[in-house]
Amino acid sequence: MSSNDREKIAIESHGLTMRFGDLIAVNNVDLSIERGSIYGFLGPNGSGKSTTLRMLCGLLTPSSGEARVLGMNSRTESEALKQRIGYMTQRFSLYDDLTVRENLQFISEVYALPRRERAPRIDELLRVYRLAERQKQRAGTLSGGQKQRLALACAVLHRPEILLLDEPTSAVDPQNRRDFWEGLFELADGGTTILVSTHYMDEATRCHRLAILDRGVKVADGSPKELSDRMDSIVLEVIADNPNAARNCLVSEPA
Repeated sequence: MSSNDREKIAIESHGLTMRFGDLIAVNNVDLSIERGSIYGFLGPNGSGKSTTLRMLCGLLTPSSGEARVLGMNSRTESEALKQRIGYMTQRFSLYDDLTVRENLQFISEVYALPRRERAPRIDELLRVYRLAERQKQRAGTLSGGQKQRLALACAVLHRPEILLLDEPTSAVDPQNRRDFWEGLFELADGGTTILVSTHYMDEATRCHRLAILDRGVKVADGSPKELSDRMDSIVLEVIADNPNAARNCLVSEPA
C-alpha cells in the first residue's frame, strides 16, 4: 500500500484476535476502513461486535494481532488515541444524577477542552441534539431517545476524528433510530469516520461498507449492494426476543 493510500485509511487491523480463557470471542479479523466513511458491523449478539470495537478504541488489549487507528497502535498508544476518538456504549453510561448540561461539562473536563471553548461548544451541542430545553433536567429522567442524543453529544463533544458506536439504537423507537442516522450522515459529511455495530438489517444497508460477523469470525465484507448480490437466495430479517434461540431453531429445520 502506497503512502497516499495509507493516509486514506482511518482504521486497519491484521489478525485481530481476542480470547477469554477457552473462548475465542474475536478470531483473526482483518479490517480496512476509509476515512470519512460509515462502516458497519452486522451480526447477532455474541458475534464479537462489541469486543472488536473495544479493542479498536484501546479498552481491551488483543490476545494477538494488531490494530492501527489513525496510524496509532491501539495496544501501545491507547491513551493518546482516546483523545482523537469518540466512543458510545450500548447501555447509557452517563451520570443519572447529573443534569444534561452537567454531564456535558464533565465530559469537556475529561477531554481537557480549553475553558473558553466549553460553554460555546456545549450550547452548540444542546441546540444540535435538541436538548436545550432539557439542559437542567437530570439525565436519569430522560426518555430513551433523549438519553441517546445526550450520549452522542458527549461522544462528539471534543470533535473526534473517529466515532465508534456500539449498537447505539438498540433501545429506541423507529423514529428516533431514523433521526439518529440522519445525524450520523451529517457527521460523515463533515469528515468524521464512523464505525457502528448493529443487528438491524435496515441500518446495515445505510452503511457505505460493512462486515458480517458470526461467532467472532468476519464471514463477509463489502458494500451492502455487493453483499446482497453475492447471495443467491431471498434474505429475510427475523426479529425475536432471543435471537440465538431463534437462530438455533432455524438451523435445526430442514431446508
